[in-house]
Amino acid sequence: MKVHRSIRPVPEGWAPGLWASLKPFGIGERHPNNYGEILRAIWENRDKLGYAFRILREGVCDGCSLGTSGMRDWTVTGIHLCNLRLRLLRLNTMPALDIKALEDVAALRAKRSRDIRALGRLPYPMIRRRGEPGFRRVPWEEALGLIATRIKASRPERLYFYLTSRGVPNETYYAAQKAARALGTNNVDNAARICHSPSTFALKAALGVAATTCSYSDLIGTDLVVFFGSNVANNQPVMMKYLYYARKAGTKVAVVNPYREPVMDRYWVPSDVESALFGTKITDRFFQVQAGGDLAFLHGSLKHLIEQRWINDAFIRDHTEGFEELRAMLEQVPWEELETASGLGREIMRAFAQMVAESERAVFVWGMGITQHTCGEDNVHAIINVALSRGFVGREGCGLMPIRGHSGVQGGAEMGAYATAFPGGLAINKENAAKFSTLWGFPVPSKPGMTTPQMFEAARKGDLDMLWSMGGDFREVMPDPESTSSTLEAIPLRVHQDIVLSAQMLIEPADTVVLLPATTRYEIPGGVTETSTERRVIFSPEIRGPRTAEARSEWEVFQEIARRVRPDWADKLTFTSTKAIREEIARAIPAYDGIQTLNKQGDNFQYGGRALCAGWKFATGDGKAHFKAVRLPQVAACDGAFRVVTRRGKQFNSMVHEDTDPNNAAPRDVVLMSAEDAERLSLVSGDTVALKNDFGTYHGKVMIAPMATGTLEIHWPEGNVLVDSKARSPLATIPAYKEIFATLERINETEKQPSVVRI
Repeated sequence: MKVHRSIRPVPEGWAPGLWASLKPFGIGERHPNNYGEILRAIWENRDKLGYAFRILREGVCDGCSLGTSGMRDWTVTGIHLCNLRLRLLRLNTMPALDIKALEDVAALRAKRSRDIRALGRLPYPMIRRRGEPGFRRVPWEEALGLIATRIKASRPERLYFYLTSRGVPNETYYAAQKAARALGTNNVDNAARICHSPSTFALKAALGVAATTCSYSDLIGTDLVVFFGSNVANNQPVMMKYLYYARKAGTKVAVVNPYREPVMDRYWVPSDVESALFGTKITDRFFQVQAGGDLAFLHGSLKHLIEQRWINDAFIRDHTEGFEELRAMLEQVPWEELETASGLGREIMRAFAQMVAESERAVFVWGMGITQHTCGEDNVHAIINVALSRGFVGREGCGLMPIRGHSGVQGGAEMGAYATAFPGGLAINKENAAKFSTLWGFPVPSKPGMTTPQMFEAARKGDLDMLWSMGGDFREVMPDPESTSSTLEAIPLRVHQDIVLSAQMLIEPADTVVLLPATTRYEIPGGVTETSTERRVIFSPEIRGPRTAEARSEWEVFQEIARRVRPDWADKLTFTSTKAIREEIARAIPAYDGIQTLNKQGDNFQYGGRALCAGWKFATGDGKAHFKAVRLPQVAACDGAFRVVTRRGKQFNSMVHEDTDPNNAAPRDVVLMSAEDAERLSLVSGDTVALKNDFGTYHGKVMIAPMATGTLEIHWPEGNVLVDSKARSPLATIPAYKEIFATLERINETEKQPSVVRI
């Protein structure tokens, strides 16, 4: 296997100095059983094995957003086949469910979400009215007629459209948001907001762009790669192959995270003989900040860079603005405050600053551990500040990468399926509304719509008539699951459009619930496209195979509803094919010019080229990059509370696949705790505890782990019971899933009495 392109050559032969273990195939070591996953996928898809293989061989991966064509990509040669994709494969090949199971849904409510999904594909439109025990099959005409009639009887501000990232292609996002705006509303949102909308705001303000600035190939052979608040080994496994080659080329890797994730320490890449046999040491150094301590850690590191004159003065002088304001602010922040807020000493911050200073080139990667805070946008600005201090943008081997976890989210944001942005990321205002009114031939609303948390607030007040949810399950992804369920139960019309059942479909109707069966991306005639983390737009062809009864392409359904409600605009709301959608996307979004030429497997282009901001030319008003002086967040934690963050286990988004994470042997009800905290509180692994705050109670068992002291980790979405539904980032308004404070109580199993244990 070879690298298509790298900053430095990747040496031929093996590198024993990077081996993680001398035990062949890591026998007895803790790591994913990649070969077992292949066997599992073969057995699970045995009834449609040929179709399953064609999906893997021809389709664009519907898992994470690293992006492939079939089982190959544009960074390294050879086969790419990760565990996430194998686990999702059955969603595309499973047969239709027996609709008799939906005649009375009472029995289904006791099932786990994964067991509900496993019942099979949704084959027909179905309706359930208030007071009925279950659903009945109806013709498409009846289902669409009912929806259109109810929309006509409502007002645009009382309608809401939510699109998940579940393998949803660019064409569907674009057609859906256009239909919503034809109905007179900007109340359309998608899962990208919950992940990286704070990154979008910060990058746009600082650099004038709103996406990853570099390519994956920049990781291989650069001097340093830093991961902030992310676990790519779990969420984007293909990335580990890139890191294997990066390490062989001499790249250093640092991780800034409260938990020393075992698979970020050592990893066995299954498709490379050397790494498969002996594993690979991935990370040179972990910097274990306490939860919410990233901003203080970055401030302290930048403070060292400035004091030691380790910054790029010429770049800062000629190509940036705002540095002096940032410098002045940092000078006023005492070290003691930074140490307390980060949970790390100033010498540890200096060690990180020195790693940065010794690097001529670096790539900074971050995930939801950075964005899902009330200061999410400021956290991203702090990362950008450090990168700009060294000129780590717009150059080969340099970049800022808000890594995407799902194959639909990058395109979902850029197609305009946002309450706060039109296609191309244009702000919702009168000027841009006029632009799209001209393009589409009908008036487009100019007032920003509701984000998803705001939609729930409106629904609780009785100000929502219809929720159209394409995929997803709000009960699993939103804070306060009980309140979420009761809110859904109060919405007069719920439309759930999906390929399989979800638990939210079973919630009692306030009036009517409609289920619409959807196709997968591989079943859409004419093929579709996805946009990867590195801005690569990739064509995914329709794949020959079985089809599910009356499932329809989601983009067609949205357009038909819009035509039924606005028949006078029918000619403006009719796409004859996905190719026609791509042609309009190219006109609507200048960066996507080229998408109209994609029509067969392997066709792709990388918008913006290999690097955004190349030559240090920034798309800001003054053509310069902008530092931002962001203040440390004022945290009002109760005395004796732990900081608690949520993490992912063996799952994809909220879709849990296993009860135990193979990466660290953690069950779903685990409470990861440092040995220091456990010793101080006289706790041992296996002790039952309860985490409590004003929003809920979480019961779990202690597991001693390499955690930052004062910080606990629990699984998501189970931990949502502790999330404050009103705590959100100020601009993106996403929930603060990583910003929880809770007291801990030991549960005495003998006496069944809790006892409060505080730090």
